[in-house]
Amino acid sequence: MHREQIAALIVERLRSLKRDAASQFQLPGRIQSAVIDELLPQPLAYEVAAKFPPSSAMREQKSIREHKFTAKGLSAFAGIIEEATFAFQDPRVVALVHDITGISEMRGDPNLYAGGISLMQQGHFLLPHLDNSHDKDRQLYRVLNLLYYVTPDWKQEAGGNLELWDNGPEGAPREIASFFNRLVLMVTHECSWHSVNRVRALGGRACISNYYFSQHPVAAHGYFHVTTFRARPEQSRSVPMMLRADAAARKAVRTVFRKGIYRPEIYPHAPSKRTH
Repeated sequence: MHREQIAALIVERLRSLKRDAASQFQLPGRIQSAVIDELLPQPLAYEVAAKFPPSSAMREQKSIREHKFTAKGLSAFAGIIEEATFAFQDPRVVALVHDITGISEMRGDPNLYAGGISLMQQGHFLLPHLDNSHDKDRQLYRVLNLLYYVTPDWKQEAGGNLELWDNGPEGAPREIASFFNRLVLMVTHECSWHSVNRVRALGGRACISNYYFSQHPVAAHGYFHVTTFRARPEQSRSVPMMLRADAAARKAVRTVFRKGIYRPEIYPHAPSKRTH
């Protein structure tokens, strides 16, 4: 199935739930977000899950900040993975997501600079953080995160769930379970602290991620920050100091070298349409 067909199914589901999703997204006093369950027909969702690549085919990211496997070279995997990922960048999907969120002039990211696929296994985590504020060239603001979870029968008690820190990283998070066939829309700006709690179960929590960008920030003013991490409230005192120093160093580099000093990992732009 090609991305245009998958996008049509996404549009159909989002359109049927548009009013509810918009109401969720506009709730006051919290990081703007919405949850859409049963996004794709179950047979298609199960196909995506069955073709998701193993960790051995992905890049491990392991540090004090995070532990997970990621990949952007999607053409190396089963075609359905690439097609499902880019379906979220279809103009019809973007337009409908605009109707839900009210965020203007959004566009997908063909480079997958911040997107792609990820797999988190037992013990993996992602500390509270703010996403990098811009695209790889610092021309556009990152404004919306779309997370599509594809692990069948995933339970909330298994961990690996999204946490939104509505009152900042010193507060308490709001947990959104990473249930199978669930899409989460989440705003990204200078206050949208979020994390993934530690995976407690065997197996792996799989996710397809997309970001939308815009020439305009979600906030009423411009800003710039690199991906910035904070410690969890229960962590030792040394962790916050290390994370603040890390963020300051990386921001200094990006301030002097606007595009950074390392070549970012991006989608390699292999041929995009394949038969399956």
